[in-house]
Amino acid sequence: MTGVGQLPLRLDWSDRMVFHLEEPAERNLMYERVIREATRADDLRSYLNDSVLRQVWTLLFLPRGVRQSWEQRFPDLRLAA
Repeated sequence: MTGVGQLPLRLDWSDRMVFHLEEPAERNLMYERVIREATRADDLRSYLNDSVLRQVWTLLFLPRGVRQSWEQRFPDLRLAA
């Protein structure tokens, strides 16, 4: 994955304006913020790529409850681990 991602203030209220998606640490940080903060399905569709999410799922730092909820809703994430 290449390019840059920019999250709206409702998802990321830090000083960071741009995430360089070819940098794994930056991409993962953006994914973590979207997963934790999104309240709209459109945000998930707009900022997450399902195949990338499966590849990086085990590398993301997420609260236990968030991870469990996602794995219950999307069992293929658990299988990707």
